[in-house]
Amino acid sequence: MTPDRFFALMLLLESRDGATTQELASALGVSLRTITRDLNWLRDAGLPVTAHRGRLGGVTMLPGLDLTRLTPGERDHLSLLGLDQKQRTELDASAESRRALAKIAAAQSRRGDELLPLTDVVHVDSSPWLQGRATSTTPASLIGPVRRGRRLRIEYGSPRESGPRDLVVDPYGLLAKAGIWYLVADCARVPRMYRLERITAWKEVDQPRRIRENQTLATVTAALVDQWDHDHAIAVSATIDQAQIERAQRIFGLRLVRDDLDESTTGHRVTIRFLRLEDVRALLPFGDAITVHGPTEVRAHLRALAAGLARHYAPSTEYRVAVPTGENYRDRTTRPEEA
Repeated sequence: MTPDRFFALMLLLESRDGATTQELASALGVSLRTITRDLNWLRDAGLPVTAHRGRLGGVTMLPGLDLTRLTPGERDHLSLLGLDQKQRTELDASAESRRALAKIAAAQSRRGDELLPLTDVVHVDSSPWLQGRATSTTPASLIGPVRRGRRLRIEYGSPRESGPRDLVVDPYGLLAKAGIWYLVADCARVPRMYRLERITAWKEVDQPRRIRENQTLATVTAALVDQWDHDHAIAVSATIDQAQIERAQRIFGLRLVRDDLDESTTGHRVTIRFLRLEDVRALLPFGDAITVHGPTEVRAHLRALAAGLARHYAPSTEYRVAVPTGENYRDRTTRPEEA
């Protein structure tokens, strides 16, 4: 169980007299199998959680866990679902999480035969290997102006632009998705998502934000994510070798859909969606472990890219010639254009 789901589940059980496993699964966005496994984990850890079958049954938290000991700030940070430890640190919220966890752990009575706490024997570090220090805009630096509801002037660099653009935006808030932080904001009344790592500079404008009526961070984010999914109109049909399918799923995420009805022991038939034709170059690192069946323009573009790489790394054609030096000859390596 991830730390964020542990805290969310504890808060749900504490705030309700009882709930079904289906209600808990829906609230946390997980499957029934996952919520059942989480509840078993809580019981095995000695937490006062009980479950009763039947029409009037459900999952309840027995007295003994006093979450009222948490400060408003600790409860506020623990209510953020889906953040790992690295993201909580980036949001400057890890301290509140650690204090809340310590209070919850201290509230549990120790038995003589109780196992050591998981926090004593398991350490979680979600940061990737070989990651340098962040030099771009951080969530912690932006959270203050965003919570004050202020306009922002940002310099935003895009890989498709020659230089950063100067923009005035009206922020709804911050989005953590797939390990990446975004600023969700209106720009000229049009909703956008801005990757924080591409915000090269920003300052708070002495004006309140002007967001659209009846719009919230949740509604705007849902619309942008839905639009992003539908904008990936290039659907590539391919077969990926068995040994590379997991790697492809990590890289392409939800853009890759497996055809479970067309699988073999050697490969998986998949559909991968791309925003632009140029983006299919992401398939090149798989080499011959992936076979693209269509569309035709995608196969042609990959063929052109592969041919360009072959020319770029082709070895130079060299041969040796004899150059007279007085009465003797010496050899030197000569390129064709020098002969």
